[in-house]
Amino acid sequence: MKALVALILLVQLPVHKAVPAAPPAPLGCDDPESEAAAEVAVSYINGHSHHGYKFALNRIENIRVLPQGLNNDIIFLELDLLETTCPILSPTPLANCTVRSFTQHAVEGDCDVKLQKLDGKLSVLASKCHSHADSSEDVLQLCPNCPLLASLNNTEVLTTVTAALSDHNSKTTDAYLRLLEIARAKIQYHPVHIVSVEFAVAATNCSAKEAKDNMEACQLLPDDQSNFGFCTATMVTRPSQDLRVDCQLYGHQVPTPDIPSLSRPGVTYFQPGQDTSPGLVPSVVQGFTNHNLRLSHNNPVASESSSSEFPTSMLSAKSVAKRAVAEVAQHDKVPRPVGFVPPPPPPPPCPGKIRHFKI
Repeated sequence: MKALVALILLVQLPVHKAVPAAPPAPLGCDDPESEAAAEVAVSYINGHSHHGYKFALNRIENIRVLPQGLNNDIIFLELDLLETTCPILSPTPLANCTVRSFTQHAVEGDCDVKLQKLDGKLSVLASKCHSHADSSEDVLQLCPNCPLLASLNNTEVLTTVTAALSDHNSKTTDAYLRLLEIARAKIQYHPVHIVSVEFAVAATNCSAKEAKDNMEACQLLPDDQSNFGFCTATMVTRPSQDLRVDCQLYGHQVPTPDIPSLSRPGVTYFQPGQDTSPGLVPSVVQGFTNHNLRLSHNNPVASESSSSEFPTSMLSAKSVAKRAVAEVAQHDKVPRPVGFVPPPPPPPPCPGKIRHFKI
């Protein structure tokens, strides 16, 4: 009898079903996890770029996370970058590179990056970027007398690079240098006419003296001995003439395992049989004032909009922020006691903070 009563009481007990765990809140663009992913992405972009300069993070525009399983996430990032003064070949760590100021005619990069976070380790799967210089109107509005970027194939630019490299090679006792690429150029017209250029170079197997006797025999050093560098030069043509050149070689750099040797700029300007002249400028830079990141990063898989991995039901940090603001607005319509001050709406999780300046 007692057993029967116990059984009846047991049947009458409420049945508790397991409640599924709530999905994690979307990452904000300034969360530590987002910044860690952005750091890996920027390092990858600089390590796999072929031309121009290193870029630094300016802002995380958006982040989307798609769980793939236990300790396995796919992450999509939208990043705003700014060009630094460090050439892509420079061994200087990015943390020590200066972002080019607005009045120096800044260059902005926009990148979509797809990453995987597996067992806590981040790796980049794809990247897609493009970069562009700020508009001349914006620069002149803030700094009417600042020189603007000139086309990389501008006649005055090519003449200045030729004269600068010839001048250096005629005076140095070290290796004879050949031109790799013109990286940047500006022309000031008033009150003095000045052409400023920056260009990448590489050492050859000849001394400057040997090159005078037989320049055709001078070849770039092989990969296991390569020595790249960078030059800056200014040429004043009016009212008087003056040329100043400064070249620095970085020494041989051993490539890291995760960065292929082809990430170094190719010999994009030198043509066999020519001396130190820039040669024929490639069509990719005809009329352009900067090297576009798209040339090195153009994988459509990196873009969230081009990926089939995200179901339409998933919400981005931006959409969550909009919904939160709408809920607060609706909540504020409820009658409140006199003197009641509603709490401020939560800050939107994306886009993130601007680290330098907005173009």
